[in-house]
This record gives sequence, structure tokens and C-alpha cells, in this order.
Amino acid sequence: MAEPQSLLVRPRQLSLDDLQAIHGGGVTLQLDPAAWPAIDASAAVVQRAAAGDAPVYGVNTGFGKLASTRIAADELTDLQLNLIRSHSVGVGAPLPAPVLRLMLALKAASLARGYSGVRPEVVRCLLAVHDAGLLPYVPCQGSVGASGDLAPLAHLTMALIGEGEFVEFDAAGSGAFSRRPAAEVLRERGIEPLQLQAKEGLALINGTQVSTAIALHALLSFEPVLEAALVVGALTVDAARGSDGPFEARIHLLRGQPGQIDVAQYYRRLLAGSEIRQSHMDGDDRVQDPYSLRCQPQVVGACLDQLRHAALVLVREANAVTDNPLVFAGSGSNPDAMVSGGNFHAEPVALACDAMAVAIAEVGAIAERRIAMLIDAGVSRLPPFLTADAGLNSGFMIAHVTAASLASENKSMAHPASVDSLPTSANQEDHVSMATFAARRLLPMIDNTAHILGIELLAAAQGIEFLRPLRSSAALESVHTLLRETVQEMHHDRYLAPDIAHASALVKDGSLARILRTLPELPVLWIPA
Repeated sequence: MAEPQSLLVRPRQLSLDDLQAIHGGGVTLQLDPAAWPAIDASAAVVQRAAAGDAPVYGVNTGFGKLASTRIAADELTDLQLNLIRSHSVGVGAPLPAPVLRLMLALKAASLARGYSGVRPEVVRCLLAVHDAGLLPYVPCQGSVGASGDLAPLAHLTMALIGEGEFVEFDAAGSGAFSRRPAAEVLRERGIEPLQLQAKEGLALINGTQVSTAIALHALLSFEPVLEAALVVGALTVDAARGSDGPFEARIHLLRGQPGQIDVAQYYRRLLAGSEIRQSHMDGDDRVQDPYSLRCQPQVVGACLDQLRHAALVLVREANAVTDNPLVFAGSGSNPDAMVSGGNFHAEPVALACDAMAVAIAEVGAIAERRIAMLIDAGVSRLPPFLTADAGLNSGFMIAHVTAASLASENKSMAHPASVDSLPTSANQEDHVSMATFAARRLLPMIDNTAHILGIELLAAAQGIEFLRPLRSSAALESVHTLLRETVQEMHHDRYLAPDIAHASALVKDGSLARILRTLPELPVLWIPA
């Protein structure tokens, strides 16, 4: 087994590449030594406040609606422990390993900015747990995305203090998991349980690290699916003997939308050199292709713009300080200050996730329309339902029904979560973001879209078979060959569900994306953040 690579964490400077490395696992985290003085300074501010007589929220008062309740000095440690215990109320399945890795890293990076008032031991504990490959047991439901992701971050903190649990997932990817007491696991790994001091429990559970981590997980998981959508959409253009004219650069430059311009370039490269296209350059009486073919740059390009914007928002949020109150260590004539605000409100994440949801749904929706076009002999001029003996065989008739059902599910899930605020904490928290659900619902949407694209891949490849001996472009022929390694041409009706599973796996696992990435001089998918 290869030694894990070390990633230097510079507070406020995590890049999308850094986040992708943490998401994928196999890296250890080393905090930039320049960060420690700021951590020490903010911790000293809190320690002075805890020793003083003035009431300071989060240090010697209750929380939320109970902020006016003063806590005695000899009860400050109990205050933090009770906060974590009372807020560990999550339900549902545990968050997946990539999300948990990101949560640990993002919380450490945020606290290391030096505005949260925690001791260096807190940051070291987070980094040690991450680097040991330990995954706190964190149920996926229970956060409304304001006052921080309180319940899930409380579960994470419960593991750090040795009162919660760690989770181990089945290595085969079955989704099965087991739980072990945190105290036992920490002892085995030689990690001291964290002893919370003033404000540290609050700093650990305030913040948007859970919703941000889930959203980043969705963004990174959708990347190969979006690239596969470009590849499969291009294959469908050739299978339907569509025109490459709508992808001409001049058209898209006149509009000026960057995602549209880039997507058109992807399609030009994918289709370059196709014999199928050359075969109908002359004598084809069709003047214009259906929108699902010729408007792909406009539709998928607009989705790409939304996803690029979401990536920028999420990288900013990954580097942000989002707990409360915030600690400003004094210098010169500026005194120490602890200021209450609302950075824990995850509205930026919620809105980014809502935009991602619409984009994910639209990528699947236009793919479903392309499948419908392929099986309609009157439009595609291929055999009905892509079978040579329609009637005796149903071909792709019901495979399209499956795609339609998944597209419809995505439409429902694309409803914005951010507009559905419910007041909590006796109306103290009277507007919340719902960012955690906004992010969490993206994963089933991505699965649905991947299955739609898997069905389209099967249908487009079948359409290509009817055009032989003509060949598509080199890139698209390699896609066809890759599919045929596991799924053979359909000469008559057969059990199609396994074929859909194989094709969908090629969409999700990056196999089609890797073919796209072999093409020279293509624009990057995500704009560097």
C-alpha cells in the first residue's frame, strides 16, 4: 500500500484540487506552521473572558434562546459537554466516508483561521482523527443549516471527546457499516480524547462544514457524470445522423455565454472525423435537428455555468469562518473583542445547492428527450424502438419509460430547498437555510441522471449498429468499443436491467470521462477557484 501524501493546509487557501484530494482519501493533513500564533491568540481571548465577570455569549452563558442565562465559573466545562450531548440528536444513515473526511478537514481549517477561540489541541485532535483514517459516526439528518450544522457536528464532536462512535464502512461498497465506541477506538490509535474548555464545544458545532462537505461531495461526484453526458450526447448526435453545424464556434461566440462556448467545443472535438457525419453532408432533407440535439451547448452549457458558480461558492465556504461568536484578538489600540453575528447561516450553500439541483435535473431531462428521439422512427429514421423486428420485440420501449420516470423524480427533487424555512429554537432562529438537505438530496439526483445517461448510452450505441459499416469519430468509436466489452449489441429482446447497470457504471466511474479527457486542448470543466 502506497504511503499517503501529505497536504499542507493553509487557512483560507484551500483550493478545489485540495478539497478533491481530501475527498478521495489517501492524504494526511499538515497545518501551515504560520497558523498557530493566531490560534493561540484567539484562545487567550476566550480564556480571559472565561476568567472575567462580564457575561459573554458562548463562554459563560446559555445558548440560543437561553443566552441570557448566566453560567457559574465552575460549571463552564459542564456547559460545553452538555451542549454537545444535547445537540447529538441526528437520525438516519451515517454520512459517507468522503463527506466525513471533508468535514474533519474543513472544521480544522476554519478553526485554524484564529477567530474561533479554541486551543491548538482542538485543531490537532481534528487533524489526528483525520490522519488516522477514523470516521466519526454522523447521522445524515437533523440539520436545518443555520446556527451551524448543529446536530451532525455535535455527533462529530462526540467522537472527538470519546463519548460518541466511529463508523467503519464495508470495503466492497455495499453500503453496510458497523459502529464502535469512540473511547475504545481512540485508545487503540493512541489519540487522547478532547477535553473541551470554554467556547470550544460551541465553536465545534457552529459552522457550515457539514452542508458544505455534502455539497462538495455532490459536485465532485457529478463531475464524471457531466463529462459522460457530453460524450453520450455526442454519440447520440451521430446515431441520429444529426448535424454538427449547431456546434460551430461562431454561433456561440455571438451569445457570449462561457459554458455554452466550452460545451460546443467539447462536441466539435468529440465528433471530429466522423464518417457518419460525412455520409449525410449532402442529400439530407432534414433542415434542422430536434432541440435535444442542436441545443445541447445552450442547455448543458447553462448547467455548466451554474455548476462553476456553485464550485466558487463552495470553495469560498470551505475556507470561511462560520461559527459564532467570532473572536478578534486585540493589537495595538484595538482591544480584544468577541462579536456575535450570523456567519453560521448557510444560505450561500443552500442557494448553490438549489442551482446544482436544477442543473443536474436538466442534464438528465435533455438526455431523456434524446432517448425518446432515438426510439421514434419518425424523427431518428432508425428502426422503431431501435429493434430490427419491432412488434415481436419491444427493443428500448420500456428502457425509455425508466428514463422518463427518473427524469420526473429529479424534477420533483429540484424544487428549491432554500425557500422552505421553518423557525426553530422557540423562534430565536426564525429563518433557516435548509442547506444540509439541499445538499443531501443531490446524491440521489446524480444517481438518477447517471442511469438516464446509461440508458442513452445503450440506445445510442444500438443506433450506431444500424449505420454500419460507417464509423463515428475515433473518440466515439472508443466509447462504443468500451461499452461492447460488457454489453453486446441487442439483436432481440433480452434481460436489459444488467445492461443498464453496466452502462450506468461507465457513466459514474469516470470511464467515459477519461475518454473525453484524452482529447487535446479542451477547456477545463471547473473554472479554478
